[in-house]
Amino acid sequence: MSVQHEAQQPDYRAHAAAGMEALQRWYLRLTGCWRTTGWWNSANALTTVIAYTHRTGDETHLGVVERTFRAARRLHRNFLVGFYDDNGWWGLAWVAAYDLTGDIRYLEAARTIFANMLTGWDDVCGGGVWWNTDRRYKNAITNELFLTLAARLHQRCAGAGEYLDWARREWDWFRARGLIGATSLVNDGLDDSCQNNRGQTWTYNQGVVLGGLAALHEITGDAAYLAQGEAIADAALRSLTTAAADARHGILLEPGEHSTSFTDGDRPQFKGIFVRNLYDFYLQSRRPEYSEFICDNARSIWANNRNSSDQFGLHWAGPFDRADAGRQSSALDALTAAVPLSAGSPPRWRE
Repeated sequence: MSVQHEAQQPDYRAHAAAGMEALQRWYLRLTGCWRTTGWWNSANALTTVIAYTHRTGDETHLGVVERTFRAARRLHRNFLVGFYDDNGWWGLAWVAAYDLTGDIRYLEAARTIFANMLTGWDDVCGGGVWWNTDRRYKNAITNELFLTLAARLHQRCAGAGEYLDWARREWDWFRARGLIGATSLVNDGLDDSCQNNRGQTWTYNQGVVLGGLAALHEITGDAAYLAQGEAIADAALRSLTTAAADARHGILLEPGEHSTSFTDGDRPQFKGIFVRNLYDFYLQSRRPEYSEFICDNARSIWANNRNSSDQFGLHWAGPFDRADAGRQSSALDALTAAVPLSAGSPPRWRE
């Protein structure tokens, strides 16, 4: 790494602000969602807005939280659809909204969503939550969301020990089912024989579980949760990246990224979810390579993956391909995480 690169510290706060302004040009006040992207993506876009507000102190977009709460709830009662993973994203968004505002309505919405996810748990494959109400597939992401939401609700709901019980039960099941493969990467789900299906190791599958493990470590102090999370994070940084000449670490690369169809509204969201949860995990682990990785990716997004309207594309190492709200909010997850990291004092939600 050159001395010049070491000396140049990007203004991540200004970059995040510019990117947030661009994201909000897709926002629809009537629905509380974002054009060019889907229902579950909008939960992630909202989470990005909340994180930006918290980490920068800029309340320009704070009104989006309440507006989305009122408008999106009219689209789907209590933010619930037939996919338990979609519901989990909204649950985590409302936990974050509660942390930001202290408004108990948001926490109650998250609790309602968790109660719905709990109806997707049964004894098939020894436990676990189904992907959707069709009950044909148990996958990693739904169960990671269940784990993380349960742990975070325990941290915020006094006397509600059942949330921690469910978080532990989920983690024990997840680990026993072998969803973490031999390389320490999480595969997509289970096959018909209830074994690891060796499906794709998407970046968001590596990320959400880090959020759950971080919360479990914070609750219990058990170093085993950190050790497992570090194994997953290290495998992701080693295997799901591309080399970059101007970075200490690689730049995050989604499996099959360069063959992503323009009609694929899901894959462009994944990398931001990984970085968002790596940030939360870093607050527990404090391994410098994680904060360095986040900042390297934020720097590359701004330098190599941006158009003249401050819109971000899919390829964080470049080149820019096209713009939509999923790509934008995903990249913003890296930029907003870099704001407190570059300042040297990452804040915690609860003091």
